[in-house]
Amino acid sequence: MMKLAIASLLVGSAAAFAPAPMAKTSSAMNGFTAADLPGALAPMGFFDPLGFAEKADEKTLKRYREAEVTHGRVAMLAAVGFLVGEAVEGS
Repeated sequence: MMKLAIASLLVGSAAAFAPAPMAKTSSAMNGFTAADLPGALAPMGFFDPLGFAEKADEKTLKRYREAEVTHGRVAMLAAVGFLVGEAVEGS
């Protein structure tokens, strides 16, 4: 019984590192839409209140998304820096 439990744990842990099957898609056949980007959720769909995505192509939309993630990371670092500064100043 113990050997079976160990064997199942080993198989389960090995399966975690196996590559996941990827669906093959062709960008020429499917076409790119802004709704395909990560973050388009069911209740709201693709949220673009100022209409930046209307005239943008795939490359521009991906650059916008990269800039959005970069600015978010900088904002998180700034918030942590503010908290650390307050902790150091107050001690």
